[in-house]
Amino acid sequence: MKGARVLVVDDEPQILRGLRVVLRNAGYQVDVAATKSEALDAVASRIPDVMVLDLILPDGSGVEVCEEVRGWSKLPIIVLSAVGDEREKVRALNAGADDYMTKPFGSDELAARLRALLRRAADFAQEPVVAVGELTVDLAARRVLRGDSEVHLTPIEFDLLRVLAIHRGKLVTHRQLLQEVWGPQYAAETHYLRVHVAHIRAKIERDPSRPRLLVTDPGVGYRLHDPA
Repeated sequence: MKGARVLVVDDEPQILRGLRVVLRNAGYQVDVAATKSEALDAVASRIPDVMVLDLILPDGSGVEVCEEVRGWSKLPIIVLSAVGDEREKVRALNAGADDYMTKPFGSDELAARLRALLRRAADFAQEPVVAVGELTVDLAARRVLRGDSEVHLTPIEFDLLRVLAIHRGKLVTHRQLLQEVWGPQYAAETHYLRVHVAHIRAKIERDPSRPRLLVTDPGVGYRLHDPA
C-alpha cells in the first residue's frame, strides 16, 4: 500500500495540512483539493488510488462528489466529516462512499481503514472464494465454512452473507441489503434484516452475543469484518 496516491478533499486548511503530514509519514503520496470542482478536476486529470472526502464543501457537497465519481469510477472513497447524523451517513453511503468516519478522528484508525480499502480495491476482482477471519464463503458453490466445519445456511441467509462477503470490510446499508436480497419493494423492511442477521450470527460467530465477524453500525447497516 505504500506509495499509493491519496486525494484529500476538505475546505479546512488545518485539516489538509494535518492529513498531508499524517499520510505522507505513512508512506502515501498526497494530493489535496478544497472544493467540489477541484476534487472532480483532480480525479478526472489523475485518478488517485483512494479519496478521503469531507461532506461539506463551499461549492457543493461530498455526496455530490460521490455521485459524480460513481458515474464512471470505482475509486475507493472514505468520507471523513464532522457531520455525524445517521441520515447523512446513509446518504453518503448510498451515493457510493465505501466507508465513513466522524471528526475528530484517530490517525491510526484512518490509516487502517485506508489500508483496508486499498486491499479490497487491489483484489476485488470478484474472487469465487472470500475469506474473512476464520470464515470462508465460496460464492460459486454457495458453501460456507467456519474453520474446517461447514455452516448450513438457508438460501436467504446465504444471499445476505454473499452481499456482505462481496463487500467485505465495507459498510453495507440496510437499504442496499434489502434491495439486493429481497428487491426494491422491501427497502424499508429493516426487521427482516434483524431476524436473519441474528440467525446468521448464531451459525458463524463463536459468541453471537458479542459478534466479531458480522458487525453492526447502529442505524446504518452491517459489515463483514476481519477481526484480525
